[in-house]
Amino acid sequence: METSTIRHDVTDGVLVVTLDRPDQLNAFTPTMADELERTFVQVNDDDSIRAVVVTGEGRAFCAGMDLSSEGNVFGLDESKSPTLADMDDLSSPELSRVRDTGGRVTLAIHDCRKPVIAAINGAAVGIGATMTLAMDARLVSSKARFGLVFGRLGIVPEAASTWFLPRIVGMPRALDLVYRADILDAAATAEIGLANSVHEPDELLRAAMDLADAWTKGKSPVATALTRQMMRRNSAYDHPREAHRIDSLAMFHTSVGDGKEGVAAFTEKRDAEFQGRASELPAFYDEWMHR
Repeated sequence: METSTIRHDVTDGVLVVTLDRPDQLNAFTPTMADELERTFVQVNDDDSIRAVVVTGEGRAFCAGMDLSSEGNVFGLDESKSPTLADMDDLSSPELSRVRDTGGRVTLAIHDCRKPVIAAINGAAVGIGATMTLAMDARLVSSKARFGLVFGRLGIVPEAASTWFLPRIVGMPRALDLVYRADILDAAATAEIGLANSVHEPDELLRAAMDLADAWTKGKSPVATALTRQMMRRNSAYDHPREAHRIDSLAMFHTSVGDGKEGVAAFTEKRDAEFQGRASELPAFYDEWMHR
């Protein structure tokens, strides 16, 4: 995959995605949105990748949308006047310059079959902050800054962050964060529950890679992919019976797949050698994703 705003590096099954516009503090552009969206779609079919780590080149993670571009800086077509009904089919080409670019990225991250970890090395502001809310963990450098600053710009939280943020910190804190539009330092980011941990700058990426290994090394790729989506989707159902339906299907299919090897390895006191592939999930998965 050719890219111009991000960089891909693979180390022992972990894909490191580096936002790579350091002279612009890795400011977000429609092109970066396209490249990130494609990355998180394509990694689903790459069985050599166990997990994804996202970080920034230079002294920033992502300083938000690039506000220096001409016209609508968010890449939207101001000649249109979209309605709620127009948003029914998000795949429609007519919505290509109506849809929020950050939301395209976070939906792709949400649907990803691999765990995703943010290694926030510096300023993460606007979309630089909200894109990480769809990830499974946020590790921050002691030099990091985290800002949901939409209120200062006269716009609203984007990238589906009104769905992700309350699930991470709770509704009262989420409202306070977006109303205040403050920029938090690393310690405050961790204290409020937005970051899992704070690290020295030269230790950040290693900590993210270690977490990726702890989550995925020696684990079934199929069970990991299913578990990621079960945790994200089942908790949003109105009643636990809906989670039970998905649990039952996922448990059935893993029990006759990698589960057999897992049980055998446990009883034989050896490391498991799982053969399942995250690119080949049980048939119910696609139907479930498109409900």
